[in-house]
Amino acid sequence: MLDVKRLRLLRELHIRGTLADVALALQYSPSAVSQQLALLEKEAGVKLLRKVGRRVQLTPQAQILVAHTAEILETLERAEADMSASLTTVTGTVKLAVFQSAALALLPEMLTAMAQDYPDVRIEMTQREPETALYETWARDFDLVVAEQYPGHAAPRHPELDRVVLTTDAIRLAVPSPGVRGTVSHLRGEPVLHIEDTAGLPWVMEPRGAASRHWAEQACRQAGFEPDVRFETADLQAQVRLIESGNAVALMPDLMWTGRDPALTLIELPGRPRRTVFTAARRASRSRPAILACREILERAAHGISGDPAELPS
Repeated sequence: MLDVKRLRLLRELHIRGTLADVALALQYSPSAVSQQLALLEKEAGVKLLRKVGRRVQLTPQAQILVAHTAEILETLERAEADMSASLTTVTGTVKLAVFQSAALALLPEMLTAMAQDYPDVRIEMTQREPETALYETWARDFDLVVAEQYPGHAAPRHPELDRVVLTTDAIRLAVPSPGVRGTVSHLRGEPVLHIEDTAGLPWVMEPRGAASRHWAEQACRQAGFEPDVRFETADLQAQVRLIESGNAVALMPDLMWTGRDPALTLIELPGRPRRTVFTAARRASRSRPAILACREILERAAHGISGDPAELPS
């Protein structure tokens, strides 16, 4: 009989690539991972790993086991969800990944409501970029993720994950308020009225690789210019301060202004584009009561901000 825990280690190696990464993710030592995989080879009676330079590579037989392991883990996860659903009290831990603007806008109200309505559920929240968080939820590092999708820019798809729309929010051009002195006013004496007016002005954007960065660059190029990206930061609050102080312009989603009045000027973009915010969970565990509770409360918080959600763009 093959050991399920060892099979999971094999699948983790397939996902993460190295013994060291598997050990880090599961809080084992690399030698312990190696020993367990050696025992799995004995149980299977076939070679599962071969050395390629300083790394190990899965054999075709190991790949077969990995495919079956995914099915086994899904079955076990569904069994756990069904068992939890049979209880009268909603309990357990939900590991939640969320990006910054959603964390600022939704998490305070969501955590307060969870404590009141579902006091036996423990929420462990980690801030992650959506692309990374979706992958890590598929890899079972998280139970639930709040992610985003920009118009015309599809977020990564993982077959084992579902998607439920929370809300949409407008994306607007954010520029310093009139009269604020800084780099922007020094370079341009006239008010900024359109995105085309920001050609040659200093931009702040998220680092390369982020969906928001790609979308913002494309918006500028469609307007006929290459943005002068002088500042890079994933911290949207830092971006806001650069704009408010008169030293940058940026494209900002409306969720950033939840609970606060922006001390800057917001300008509509052509076509009035909107970002979609959604949750994703593994299909095998989405019926777990604690995950259902989190989604219920998140949807309530999102509805309180912007009304009924729109359809998820394809």
